[in-house]
Amino acid sequence: MIRAFAVIAALYLGPCLGLSAGAAQAGEFRIGFDWSGLKLCTSGRPNTVANPVFTVKDLPAGTKFIQFRLVDLDVPGYNHGGGVVAISKDGKIPRGAFKYQSPCPPNGAHTYEWTATAKTKKGFGGQKLGVAKARRKYPQ
Repeated sequence: MIRAFAVIAALYLGPCLGLSAGAAQAGEFRIGFDWSGLKLCTSGRPNTVANPVFTVKDLPAGTKFIQFRLVDLDVPGYNHGGGVVAISKDGKIPRGAFKYQSPCPPNGAHTYEWTATAKTKKGFGGQKLGVAKARRKYPQ
C-alpha cells in the first residue's frame, strides 16, 4: 500500500520536482562484478580487455539495453570506456560482451566504479530508465 502510494506520488509530483517515473525505480536497480580473470596490471598503461561478468538485479521495466562505463575515481579524467549490451534473461552479462581499457593504476590501489544505465534503445536515442553503480578497489 505504501509502495503504491509512493509510485503514484512520484508519477504526479515527479515532473514538478524534475523526476521521472524511471527515477523512482532507479534505487532498486543493482549491479555486481569482480575482477576475476583480469591479468594484473600496475604499470599505468591499461590494456584493452573483455568486460567482467556482471550480475544485474531489479532492472526497471521496459529496459532493453544496458550501457556500462568504467571510471577510476582517483583519476576520473581517464576514459576507460565501456559498452552497450542487450539485457540477458538470466540477469548476467557474460565476460567478453564488450571491450574496455582495464584498470591499471601505477601507484597502489585505486577505486574503480562501473555505472550501468538502463535504456529503452541502444545509443543516444531511447529513454534512460535507471542507473546502478558498483565500486571495487584494484588491485584488491
